[in-house]
Amino acid sequence: MDETALQSALSNPQNLGEMPDADAVGTVGSPDCGDMVRMWLKYKEKDGRRVIDKASFQSFGCQTAIAVASLATELIRGKTREEALQMNAEELSAPLGPLPPMKIHCGQMVEGALKAALEAEQTASGTSPNLTTSAPASGPTLADALQAAGKSAGGIKIILEPPVQQ
Repeated sequence: MDETALQSALSNPQNLGEMPDADAVGTVGSPDCGDMVRMWLKYKEKDGRRVIDKASFQSFGCQTAIAVASLATELIRGKTREEALQMNAEELSAPLGPLPPMKIHCGQMVEGALKAALEAEQTASGTSPNLTTSAPASGPTLADALQAAGKSAGGIKIILEPPVQQ
């Protein structure tokens, strides 16, 4: 893994935070272990094609998931839904170089959140009613979901820290 690329992505994560006017939202992860990623997507029409205009994310878990999610939100910009669906964890984390075996799940979580958002958007638009993965474009935040899971799983406590001033 390219430690310089990782540090760069962590010191200045791109597109971090909720997107209130998103067209689609996808969440993946396990509240039991605390690793979760939520991704928001916003589309626009460009040259007669509907492409991803903006993407943002929230991540609870390891720093590698934050770095991969940050990079992925940049990589998918300008892609159609179909093009983004073709991207896998390895492509989404490619700017970081090969991930060590114990960090591969970070890329897989980001891929899962992206695909959940893409599938949720497709289901919401009515183009594929047989998909079972969906998420509303609004609703509880990722912190809310983790907090609720913590109460039932024996106590995950989330402490929000202020952003680091640079």
